[in-house]
Amino acid sequence: MDLESQLSAIVAIPQSNAQALSEFDKQLKKAEEKFVRWESRDLMIWDSSPVEASKYLKGIEEIQSLIETIGGLSADEYGKKKKNLLYRANSVLKLAMSRLEDELIQILLQYKQCADPGHMSFRLFGVDQIGYDSFSLPSIDERSSELSSEKNNNSNESEDYVVDLVHPLGIPHIKSIANVMFASNFGDEFCHAFVNMRKDAFNEYLFDVLGWQKFSIEDVHMMEWTSLNSEMKKWNWIMKIVVRVCLASEKRLCEKILGEFGSFSSFCFLETTMDTMGCLLNFGVAIAIGARSPEKLFSFLDMYDVLANLRSYIDALFTEDAGCVIRNQFHEIVKSLGNLAKTTFVDFGNVIASNTSASPFSGGGIHPLIRYVMNFIKTVTDYSDTLNLLLKDQHMEGSAAEIKFEDQKCISPLTLSPTSVHVLSIIGILKSNLESRSKLYHNEALQHVFMMNNLHYMVQKIKNTRLEILFGDEWIRTQKSKVQQHVKDYVRATWSSAVSLLRDDIRVPHFLSKKSSKNRLKAFTVAFEEVYKIQTGWYVPDHELREDLQISTSQNVIHAYRNFVERVSVKYKITDKYMKYTVDDMEEHLLDLFEGSPRLLNKASTCRK
Repeated sequence: MDLESQLSAIVAIPQSNAQALSEFDKQLKKAEEKFVRWESRDLMIWDSSPVEASKYLKGIEEIQSLIETIGGLSADEYGKKKKNLLYRANSVLKLAMSRLEDELIQILLQYKQCADPGHMSFRLFGVDQIGYDSFSLPSIDERSSELSSEKNNNSNESEDYVVDLVHPLGIPHIKSIANVMFASNFGDEFCHAFVNMRKDAFNEYLFDVLGWQKFSIEDVHMMEWTSLNSEMKKWNWIMKIVVRVCLASEKRLCEKILGEFGSFSSFCFLETTMDTMGCLLNFGVAIAIGARSPEKLFSFLDMYDVLANLRSYIDALFTEDAGCVIRNQFHEIVKSLGNLAKTTFVDFGNVIASNTSASPFSGGGIHPLIRYVMNFIKTVTDYSDTLNLLLKDQHMEGSAAEIKFEDQKCISPLTLSPTSVHVLSIIGILKSNLESRSKLYHNEALQHVFMMNNLHYMVQKIKNTRLEILFGDEWIRTQKSKVQQHVKDYVRATWSSAVSLLRDDIRVPHFLSKKSSKNRLKAFTVAFEEVYKIQTGWYVPDHELREDLQISTSQNVIHAYRNFVERVSVKYKITDKYMKYTVDDMEEHLLDLFEGSPRLLNKASTCRK
């Protein structure tokens, strides 16, 4: 007969408290000996066998029954002995509870599991690694840079990614311990041990498996942009895994173990995850209150998109009042990042307008600023939905409210999305900036080369992208027409005076004299050599545009040169020996222009006397 049955029999037989207490003393001694033997073993009870674990739990139930029975005896002259027996029984129970805590810790360690971040990453994002390019705005010394960004893939957001953080074989053991400890009024002790172990597991996963580091706000603000950008991308990746996988899985584990104990489940979940979430959210706070600049915009938007998509999950996970700290902080960071991204984008036009220089850009090529801005607004289109949401209540002020839709006067800002209005404003400011920069060149021809290069680049970046829909075919045709006008203006500014030497003066009715023809030929040669020396250093990087420019130049110059040479060679027998360059030479040399490498003409080709 077990102890519980004996106790029932004792209570059923009328007897004095002295007799009952004597029986309880005997039973308690047996229980004390039994638990002392269990305590002396090095092997954990649940590692011994299921039978041994069941015996241990049964022994605890017997102690509980003994305590209840002794406590139910009426107080009399044996009250001191009763008190002593209760003290001894509670001591045995505390010893058993302490052992159960150790067993719980061992079981949580033994059956601990974690999600494979590579596998979860593949399922969550469609990739199994982070793949982000960094970008930067040209600094005041106008270094060239390219802007690129990858949007986070937010597909399959509705899928469930809950995993078993404790192996299913360990769950019954943990629940059995929980049932006994809560029944013995040791629920707080169970929760303390459980939370400490799960918190350690959570932090181990965050720091050791996912590779996150704990940064203070000061640490974040002192980071170089390249390092900070990398951490921001990693943070996006980790936040998705932590919220969608870890938090959801941890909450399910707490509900499995403690669901029948009321608020203890929510309490343990919150206590387990609060520090880890606080660490991650602290990074978001640091970004939200940090310095803003255009090169950070798309990382801001990436972070905002990630948090906005996780907002409903956070609300569902932290539903109780105790979880409002996490909920409120999360919502505040979403709001702050949204405002930060919106302000950064809206102010971008001012950044362009203020990016000035006192000296012209060497060679008249494509300016780093336009490269940056066009890549910037091209990437903006990938975030247009998010920006439209952030800008929906944005009232444009000042010059932005009076955008001059150059060559597109029929379009009103009211017909465009907020993002489109700002993009058009940015382009207008950029073109104004380029025109101001062109004026820095003292050479009028180089002004036209500079504008031709940069307008052509602008059109090429817009064609075959989402921006083409925004700007429209008419705008593109107009800009192409402007490029061609700059080509014509270049030819006029560079060659008009030189080519005039090769044409007949309509005010002089007779043909040029031989001496005058030689002088004009010499003057033209000098002018050509000067152009060659200077303009081989000018740069037109686009191959097709360079060919167009060379063809236009050749049609104007070579045609006049050939006609002049043919006229004077027939009239005055001025043959090749009087010419420094043949027509073929001239055509070949014109192909050297706009290559970006200054050259000198071959001295060996000087004319003979």
